[in-house]
Amino acid sequence: MRAIFALIMALASTSAMAAGSSVGYGGGGRPGPFLAIVQQYNQSGELFRIVGHCQSSCTIFLGIRNVCIETGASLLFHAANQPSTTGIMRGSYNARLSAFLDEHHALDTPTFFTISGADMIRKFGYRRCPGT
Repeated sequence: MRAIFALIMALASTSAMAAGSSVGYGGGGRPGPFLAIVQQYNQSGELFRIVGHCQSSCTIFLGIRNVCIETGASLLFHAANQPSTTGIMRGSYNARLSAFLDEHHALDTPTFFTISGADMIRKFGYRRCPGT
C-alpha cells in the first residue's frame, strides 16, 4: 500500500513540477519521467516551454509537438551512460539538430556540447517562446 501511495505521489509531483516548463528538470536524470511528460503534453497539445539550463535528459522535451524554447535558454547535449538512452534522446530531436549533433560527434562523448536557445530557434527551426 505504501508503495502505491509513493508511486501516486511521485507521478503527481512530476506533473506538478513540470507545470508547462522545464523548470525543475534542467539537470537531466533518468529518461522515464521526461518521457512521461512528453507523452502527457503530446496528448494534451498544451504549450511546453524549455527555459534556462536544460541538459541531458531534459533535451527529451524537444520531442513535445507544441514545444517552444526561450531565447536565453542553454541546451546541453552528450552521450548518455547507456546507448539506449542516447538513442532515446536523439529520437526526440528534429532531423536538422540530429544531423548537426552527429556531424559534431556531440552524442559520442560524455562531454557536454552546448547550444543556445537562440541558435536552437535560428539554426534548427524550433519555435521561440512567446514573450522572449
